[in-house]
Amino acid sequence: MGLMLGGFQSDLSSISSEIQSLQEMSLAMNIKLKNRQTVRSELSELVDELIIPNTMISVILDVPVTEQQFVEQLQELNNKINYVKEQAFRDTQACGDVQETLHKLKIKAVAKVREFILQKIYSFRKPMTNYQIPQNALLKYRFFYQFLLGNERSVAQEVQDEYVETMSKVYSSYFKSYTSRLMKVQYEEVAEKDDLMGIEDTAKKGFFSKPALRNKNTVFTVGNRAAIIGPTELEGPIIVPHTAQRSDVRYPFESLFRSQHYALLDNSCREFLFLSDFFLVSGMAAQDLFNTVMGRTLSMFLKHIDSYVSDCYDSIAIFLCIHIVLRFKGIAQKRDIPAIDKYWDALLDMLWPRFQYILELNIQSIRNTDPQRLGTLDTRPHYITRRYAEFSSAIVSINQTFPNEKTNLLLGQLQVEVENFVLRMAAEFSSRKEQLIFLINNYDMMLSVLMERASSDSKEVESFQQLLSARTQEFIEEILSPSFGGMIAFVKESEALIEKGQQERLRSEEARVALLVRGFSSTWKQAVETLSQDVMRSFTNFKNGTSIIQGALTQLIQYYHRFHKILSQPPLRNLPVCSELINLHHLMVELKKHKPNF
Repeated sequence: MGLMLGGFQSDLSSISSEIQSLQEMSLAMNIKLKNRQTVRSELSELVDELIIPNTMISVILDVPVTEQQFVEQLQELNNKINYVKEQAFRDTQACGDVQETLHKLKIKAVAKVREFILQKIYSFRKPMTNYQIPQNALLKYRFFYQFLLGNERSVAQEVQDEYVETMSKVYSSYFKSYTSRLMKVQYEEVAEKDDLMGIEDTAKKGFFSKPALRNKNTVFTVGNRAAIIGPTELEGPIIVPHTAQRSDVRYPFESLFRSQHYALLDNSCREFLFLSDFFLVSGMAAQDLFNTVMGRTLSMFLKHIDSYVSDCYDSIAIFLCIHIVLRFKGIAQKRDIPAIDKYWDALLDMLWPRFQYILELNIQSIRNTDPQRLGTLDTRPHYITRRYAEFSSAIVSINQTFPNEKTNLLLGQLQVEVENFVLRMAAEFSSRKEQLIFLINNYDMMLSVLMERASSDSKEVESFQQLLSARTQEFIEEILSPSFGGMIAFVKESEALIEKGQQERLRSEEARVALLVRGFSSTWKQAVETLSQDVMRSFTNFKNGTSIIQGALTQLIQYYHRFHKILSQPPLRNLPVCSELINLHHLMVELKKHKPNF
């Protein structure tokens, strides 16, 4: 038993050591399994990426590039090329087996893609109106350029250069032809250097000079021209020159300018987005690429505008062009396209000085106007002040959206010269009454035009309202003077004496008072009738004439009321003639009948 138990014990100890060794073996096997699994997954990934399936080879070689299948396999090929490059960098031996095949496939794919993109680019050279169609077709295959950029930079550069060269010529030729055809539908009559505000209509020109514009007011009147900067026309369809020629329609310069630049704005925005999207550029790189495509066109535009503007004397056209540019610049900023910001600034640098120069010529022309050379004198509104009113109201109304201090300054100078001119013209009349009629008619006309077109709180409106009010008051005194001058003089003298406390001196005026009371009673009706007719004949604006009559009658009632007050003073109160005074209320009722009704 002892021997048997001893045998058991030794067997058990050997089993324990066997279990331990089995555990160690199991652990080692687990580690080997894990290692094999890791190797297998990495190896299978490597094998999958390195294997070039027959499908890929046949698709890349035989399927047209426009097929979806080709695009998918090209993306797969691109991934394989990048993977092999990465593995070759790690010295993976297996890469050597596939590199040659991949290289051949890459060359074939690059050749096919290059051929396709170049064919698309060449299609731009055919005359067409909508370049968006081939551009959109290219955008569908933007991965092709990405593939070239990643695998064959020289071919990618060749494609980009070919596109830039083609489109630069296409845009340049399209816009050059469009601009020259557009200029053929401009109005034949355009403003010349003699069409200035202060130039007299009767001035004789040289024997060979062209006849003046049939209606010089067109140079200074905006009419419907300002509609060009309204939202409807500003972004309306562009002018089609051959259609306009067939229908014999003509346009002012600002309409041609709008059409030309709206086409430029549209094409530039689209081109900038296309270049950024297809050629994978942004920031300054996108701007530089855009400049190489559109540079030729933009230079041609600037040259054309410079040539036209340097000989243009139509200040309203130039001013409208400035406002068209300001609005188009805003549209480009809203679309977040900075591509032609510098071009807009270059245009403004060209247009502003010309506008200023034409305005200065007009200011000078009014300053130099000689009233003696302006033909027969007339108290009606003068054609020069009408030109000023139309022109000033046009500029003020256009300027409201984008106020400009330079413009306000020049308009201020122009207004000063016009005011001086009106005073010089008025001085030509012999009687003060005619001078005042002339001044009131001109101030009233300018005020009416300005209030109709510009805002009623503009500086010009305020200034002419003050002038009109002062001259109207003076005129009322002037027309009351012939019939009621004696009474007015007596009222003013007596009030001065009463103010000084010398009313006792009025006792000596009994005879004068009697004459004034009886004279007024017998003549006031006829005098008011004559005054009303005279005023209505003198003023071109019926409404203005009416308000002057009303002002004169109100002033007359006030004077008569003051006359009553003087006669109620102790020295004059008991005069017998006081009983002959017309009752003030009765006079007011009677005068109301003389107020003209609309």
